[in-house]
Amino acid sequence: MTGPSLDRIRAAQAALAGRVIETPVLPLASARWDGILPDCASVTLKLELFQQAGSFKARGAYLGIAGLPEVERSKGVVAASGGNHALAVSWAAQAAGVDALICMPRATDPARVAGCKALGATVTLHDDMASAFAAMNAAADQGRVLMHPFEAEHMILGSATCGAEYLAQAPQVDTFVIPVGGGGMISGMAAAIKQLRPQATVIGVEPVGADSMTRSLAAGAPVRLDHVATIADSLGAPLAMPMTFAVARDHVDAIVTIDDGEMLRAMDRFQTILRITAEPACAASLAAILGPLRTRLAGRHVGIVACGSNISLARYAELMRASDV
Repeated sequence: MTGPSLDRIRAAQAALAGRVIETPVLPLASARWDGILPDCASVTLKLELFQQAGSFKARGAYLGIAGLPEVERSKGVVAASGGNHALAVSWAAQAAGVDALICMPRATDPARVAGCKALGATVTLHDDMASAFAAMNAAADQGRVLMHPFEAEHMILGSATCGAEYLAQAPQVDTFVIPVGGGGMISGMAAAIKQLRPQATVIGVEPVGADSMTRSLAAGAPVRLDHVATIADSLGAPLAMPMTFAVARDHVDAIVTIDDGEMLRAMDRFQTILRITAEPACAASLAAILGPLRTRLAGRHVGIVACGSNISLARYAELMRASDV
């Protein structure tokens, strides 16, 4: 079996107790959603956007940093990200008393840059994500501990705690729809779900312009994309990697793709019905059940995830103005 064992997941939950938030779940079966949701027995939403640092990534980032030996803690950590991972590493480093360097593209939403600085991280800005990753690797070569956004055991394990938590909160759910970026979230959640409830169905959802996991599963090996084109920067990983690919291959039942328009419409539903200002990745699960999965979910108890939302009002307004919603 690939992925963390139940013993490791339970130990991680104990380590995170009092450090991360047991994020709430919300049933969506109400009059406000009539005619919008598919014909499911029920739909439940896990609000991981209320997590520390605004996303599920806080779970794995904290496990990774808090678990470092003292000699490595003293060297500090480094990450490259323009999104939720940057904020999660900044938060986890501050919580663990470790120095953090965050390398970000210049085009990053200024609210995210400010958020990392407010959490005590040092931020450097670079021409693009490739340059940010090069700076991260250089800092790691000089001694800092590299915090990868998804291809790391602690990131998969952190997501597994989210999956186990969701099962305990919503035991009726039999079908889970989970966003896919690099694969850290779905691999961890699926590993927990399939061990605790083997009969459950786990479905991933990827942007059609960043479908590296879809292509990798079809090819039977990790695939790198030539080009990424999606508004969902938190789901815009240009490649699948061996560890997360192997866990996803063993535990995920299917993956569907959605386009940017479907995410924008789901963002609008979150805003108009729940008054939640969701970033595109946060709306991906909802977009999938309203779109490509709609006719496949009849009679099922469906669980979706609002994985995180760190988006400024200015960026949100820019995206919605450019859409036809």
